[in-house]
Amino acid sequence: MGSGMTMIPQSQDRSALEQEQFLKILSREEAMARFEAALFPRAIPSETRKLADTLGTALAEDVTAPIDVPPFDRSNVDGFAVRSADLAAAGEGAPVRLALNGETIHCGTAPRMQVATGTATPIATGGPLPRGADAVVMVEHTQPAGPDAVDVRRAASPGQFVSYAGSDIARGEALLRAGTLVGSREIGMLAACGIAEVAVARKPRVAVISTGDELVQPGEVLAPAEIHDTNGAIVAAAIDENGGEAIFLGAIPDDEAKLESAMRRALADADMLVLSGGTSKGAGDLSHRIISRLGQPGVVAHGVALKPGKPLCLAVCDGKPVVILPGFPTSAMFTFHDMIVPVLRRMAGLPPRSDAKVSATVPVRIASELGRTEFVMVSLVEGRGGLIAYPSGKGSGAITSFAQADGFLRIDALADQMPAGTEAEVTLFTPHVRVPDLVIVGSHCTGLDLVTAQLAHAGLTVRSIAVGSLGGLAAAKRGECDLAPIHLFDDRSETYNTPYLVEGLELVPGWRRMQGIVFRKGDKRFEGLSAKDAVAAALTDPACIMVNRNQGAGTRILIDRLLGGARPEGYWNQPRSHNAVAAAVAQQRADWGMTIAPVAHAVGLGFIPLAEEHYDFALVTARKQRPAVQAFLDALGSGEARTALERAGFRPA
Repeated sequence: MGSGMTMIPQSQDRSALEQEQFLKILSREEAMARFEAALFPRAIPSETRKLADTLGTALAEDVTAPIDVPPFDRSNVDGFAVRSADLAAAGEGAPVRLALNGETIHCGTAPRMQVATGTATPIATGGPLPRGADAVVMVEHTQPAGPDAVDVRRAASPGQFVSYAGSDIARGEALLRAGTLVGSREIGMLAACGIAEVAVARKPRVAVISTGDELVQPGEVLAPAEIHDTNGAIVAAAIDENGGEAIFLGAIPDDEAKLESAMRRALADADMLVLSGGTSKGAGDLSHRIISRLGQPGVVAHGVALKPGKPLCLAVCDGKPVVILPGFPTSAMFTFHDMIVPVLRRMAGLPPRSDAKVSATVPVRIASELGRTEFVMVSLVEGRGGLIAYPSGKGSGAITSFAQADGFLRIDALADQMPAGTEAEVTLFTPHVRVPDLVIVGSHCTGLDLVTAQLAHAGLTVRSIAVGSLGGLAAAKRGECDLAPIHLFDDRSETYNTPYLVEGLELVPGWRRMQGIVFRKGDKRFEGLSAKDAVAAALTDPACIMVNRNQGAGTRILIDRLLGGARPEGYWNQPRSHNAVAAAVAQQRADWGMTIAPVAHAVGLGFIPLAEEHYDFALVTARKQRPAVQAFLDALGSGEARTALERAGFRPA
């Protein structure tokens, strides 16, 4: 070629692109070591705050008690200050009479008179012990003997019902250590010592920027292909939860000059910068390139062997940490909690977070990717032999995963799977796990929320795990749930659900919902046809794309019956919900699919009825008498639920 240019084979070009994208994938441990080595050691800035303003901060230095608490010997009960030796012979049948001194000691009253032999001084709880007394007798163990004496019916030992000075906190004692998170109890201890202000670690100011042309802030209307910026809100909240002070600077479009300007302003004003999105080094991902111009040493890790979280970028620019989190919410939060929180807490002067862990059995096989440490979020339910950990199958783009999961388990980088039945350690998101009152595993339906709302309003927790009808039946057989929602048609008997039950399960009728073909209104390939004819028409048009449903779903059985052995374009697109099918058709990624009437009508699609299916519940008989199960059955049969179901387009059984 006369130009002197050399053509690069496509495979070689792709390889070069992949090399440029992630120059070196580091293990989690190596990436963390590099990040911390570039940041620490460093001084923790401190500030003096009034006691009332210290809640949620970390102490910057040890605090020693300047006084004794209590500052004097005091009574623990209402009674009489006495000399114990005077009462050595006292008993119920032989009371000892003591003369009353001419004063009564209340809280805040300084004693004036000494307790001499044979005398006693009335004293209130918290009152200072007078000179000469070494014990207090309760008023219940005495009897008045005229205006000037008292009979005591119990012997007293030295120190009885007395709190000595410094018995709670001794002067000079280490009261609280540096790094202690100040809560209401710590404020009480400081107040008891008369401490009005303390030195606390200044919360690191953390600037938060979301990146991407597609981002729209909550409250604004979405245009096609736009999404609401969830990362900005969730990252800022997580920073505040872990000792930082988040400053959200909004979403910046994929414009290099604008993004660099925003990043420079953020680093000038804040102690740390966290961005989300823009880590994959694609054409629109600019953040990592800008970092190289913001200070030394710059990027210390870009690409970590984590799943989710591989695109994580860690940098330090002139002593300030800069983090670019992956754009997908679950990836962003996993990497933030796993790798950023330890650094943030250290900068805030806080001790490392202590995570609670429990052991649980994983009921299904979880495939994993060799070479990457994988974190899998799980929901915990009570099984026959202990806790069961159901993995969340929602993926790294799911917003609800963190809110609905109880914790996560870890699959080692050297493993390609976690076999079903594995006993795994689950790290909890909260200090304690609360097993739900009612567990529903199987096919999900929007009508289910209408019934369980009554339980939620009554204070019962309901865990609903969508795994499809067949998955729910398997869980019910293993005793991992209370109820399994199913809608399975049996060809031989031409009936729903009952043929699929086994011993130990019984059927609870739910409601009827119309399944049918969904399409965009005005599509002449479907308008006016029956479901069977509409599918036949679709099969004759190679340009007509379908959207299917996942294996194990009752809807999938109906679709395959209609198709016979046909596998049209789109057959292998298998979303897990009715809503996803409707969205694919409404957004013109597919032309037809099968869903239920309420979902089709909600998004304004055309709908051709096929069959009214039975959405029922396989109840685990052994769990029938549990209060939450009875509450569900009551709610299911209530007039309130029936009305709500009918209004939504369902027909109660």
